[in-house]
Amino acid sequence: QVQLVESGGGSVQAGGSLRLSCAASGYTYSISYCMAWFRQALGKEREGVAGIDSDGSTSYADSVKGRFTISKDNAENTLYLQMNSLKPEDTAMYYCAAGNGFTWSASMWPYWGQGTQVTVSS
Repeated sequence: QVQLVESGGGSVQAGGSLRLSCAASGYTYSISYCMAWFRQALGKEREGVAGIDSDGSTSYADSVKGRFTISKDNAENTLYLQMNSLKPEDTAMYYCAAGNGFTWSASMWPYWGQGTQVTVSS
């Protein structure tokens, strides 16, 4: 089993920044270190935000391109999401996910964290 623990959420004003972290533990060698951030706003479906494959290649949702940066520290088994120029529409619960292959489909990711809330006020 892989355990994922997110941190770094909070409340900021529009235009501000936050950095989310996701610490992975457990049998991380059993996965090819594909990891991603998803978010879910109240009343909406969970959506992919950014992903990073085992070779370091990254993918971003159009809504966050140029504002968010995903990265990972393999030595520390930690995933990050740097979020700049935050907008009220970025308000959501943010989840870290891990799996064997990157996909924007949330249902295909086997491991999830508990989430961290990000609230952006105008």
